[in-house]
Amino acid sequence: MISKTQQLVFGFLVLFSILILSLPTIIVVGASFTAGNIISFPPEGFSIKWYEKIALARDLRQAFVRSLVVSLVCLLVSVPIGTLAGIALTRYRLRFTSALQVYLLLPFTIPLIGSGIGMMLLFGNLGILGSIWPVGVACAVINLPFIIWSVSSSAAALDRDLELAAASCGAGRIETFLHVTLPGVMPGVITGGLLMFVLAMTEFLVSLLLTDARTVTLPVQIYNNVRSIITPDLAAVSSVFVAIALIAVWLLDRLVGLEIFLKSK
Repeated sequence: MISKTQQLVFGFLVLFSILILSLPTIIVVGASFTAGNIISFPPEGFSIKWYEKIALARDLRQAFVRSLVVSLVCLLVSVPIGTLAGIALTRYRLRFTSALQVYLLLPFTIPLIGSGIGMMLLFGNLGILGSIWPVGVACAVINLPFIIWSVSSSAAALDRDLELAAASCGAGRIETFLHVTLPGVMPGVITGGLLMFVLAMTEFLVSLLLTDARTVTLPVQIYNNVRSIITPDLAAVSSVFVAIALIAVWLLDRLVGLEIFLKSK
């Protein structure tokens, strides 16, 4: 039994952790609504003029569209590969299992700068460095383990008797996959897909190495602006990223459920 004192202590620690994690976001979002010309918190009055400014800024709009393209390319590459790989890891005995386990740890073991430089050299030799779509491919390759984990978790929880029942009823492998396996792992596919979309949208270092002045993505454009002067419009752009993350969480809750998402991690 947990005593009342322990409950109070745990509750305080949870609230303190939430406050510490939320404080930077609260400051940025609050500063984006300032009526002054200098970024500050608390804001000087209330105004949405900085959101109007970024909406009218051509360079930011173009950079945002490029980031969307990067995220869509990342989805097109990562979702089919990650889904099939995640199912294969739980359904079949594969060779080089140890090597695959090491690969799944790459996002935590290899510095992102190393992966980015490797992609830069590869795409440079192929003559496609500076284009937008290779950035999406690079984001998919680097973050692919995340969707593989997500799909593997859903595949492991799927009752294999359902697939056997479908086969006993005369369904072929493709029909069983399309009508039983794929719907069963769809929560993992949706979770991994949304995660890959957000990761690609906010990716900075890889985009910095693989783009040029004509094809910068939104995170790189923000970085270029920060190097000169920090103004409230940059806080407004950061708030847009916060809104994208909140929309992703809302979609996860509506389509999958946050409990299933947390279990998939």
